[in-house]
Amino acid sequence: MQISMPLNYSGDIKKTVDQVVELEKVGLDTVWVAELYGFDAVSLMGYLAARTERVQIGSAILPLYSRTPTLIAQTAAGLDYLSDGRAVLGLGASGPQVIEGWHGVPYTTPLARTREVIEICRKVWARRGPLTHEGRVFTLPLPPGEGTGLGKPLKIINHPVRDDIPVFVASLGAKNVEMTAEIADGWLPHLFIPEKAAAVWGDALAAGRAKRSPELGELQIAAGGMIAIGEGPETKKLLDLARPMIALYVGGMGAKGKNFYNSVARRYGYEEAAEKIQDLYLSGKKEEAAAAVPEEMVELTNLVGPESYVRERIEAFREAGVTHLNLVPVADDPVALIEKVRGWL
Repeated sequence: MQISMPLNYSGDIKKTVDQVVELEKVGLDTVWVAELYGFDAVSLMGYLAARTERVQIGSAILPLYSRTPTLIAQTAAGLDYLSDGRAVLGLGASGPQVIEGWHGVPYTTPLARTREVIEICRKVWARRGPLTHEGRVFTLPLPPGEGTGLGKPLKIINHPVRDDIPVFVASLGAKNVEMTAEIADGWLPHLFIPEKAAAVWGDALAAGRAKRSPELGELQIAAGGMIAIGEGPETKKLLDLARPMIALYVGGMGAKGKNFYNSVARRYGYEEAAEKIQDLYLSGKKEEAAAAVPEEMVELTNLVGPESYVRERIEAFREAGVTHLNLVPVADDPVALIEKVRGWL
C-alpha cells in the first residue's frame, strides 16, 4: 500500500511544497495536484518535479474539457521527462459548473471524451507513427469541411521517457466507474467510504474489470481522507474540519439534480441528509450545511481517533481495494505522522 497526499491548493503552495520535500524523505509515494479554478496544475507539477527526487507527481485532476487530447499527452510527456519518469496523469470530466461556467465549453459526451482522450494520449506516447484518430468526439487530423482541409498526421517530436505513463480517472457514476476499471491504470474516487464502496460501485467495477486488458495489470485505487491520531473529544473534534469540504461537494458542486457528489451521498444511504445539505448550501447557509453532514459520513471518510482505531481504518481501506492511501495529515508534526503510518504499512 502506497501513501499519497493531495497538495493543498488553497493555502501557501510554496510552503506546502517545502513540506512535500520533507515528506518524501519519510516515505510519501505520490503527491496529487488539483486544478479546479485556481492555479493551473501543470505549473505546480513542474515546480514539484524540480524540488523533489523520488515522489510520484500526479494531476488530480486535469479537466478533460480545458485542453485538447494531444496537449494533454504533450503535457504528461513533458512532466514525465522533467521528473525522470515520475508523472501520473489524473484526468476527470469535472462537471458543468466548472466546465461551462469557468472554461465556457459545453459539457457534452463526458464518457466518450474520457475514453478517446486516453486512447489518443497512449498513441502519442507510443510514437508508432503519425497520429490519426477517428472517434465519436475527436477526429485527427480534422476532416475536410470542419477546417481548412490542410491538417496532416504528425508525430510528437520528442521521445517520451515512457510510452505507458499511468493514467488515473476521477469517476463516480456507474458507467464512468465501469469505463475506468476497463481502460485506466487507476481510479480516483472522492468521498470514499470503504465499508459502503462495494454496494455503491461493486457491480460497475466488476463489469469494467471483466473487459480489462491483462496488459494494464490490476486497477490501482487512490482514496483516503484526513488522518489524526489522539484520544478524547479534542481529537474527535478535528473531524469538524472535514465538514465544510463535504458540504461543498455534496451541496455546492453542481445544481439540483446534477451533482455527482450529492448522488454518491444518496447512494451511501444519506438521502435525507444529502437533500438538506444541498438546500442549505445553495441558499447560502454554508455553516448550516456543514453541520448537517452526518457524523457517520464524516467518520468513515476519514481516519481520526486513537492509534488502534486509525490502524483499523487503514485496514478497512486496504480491504476495499485501496492501493494508494491518500492522506491529509493533521498534527503538530505531519512529517512524523506520515513516517509512523509508513511503518505500519
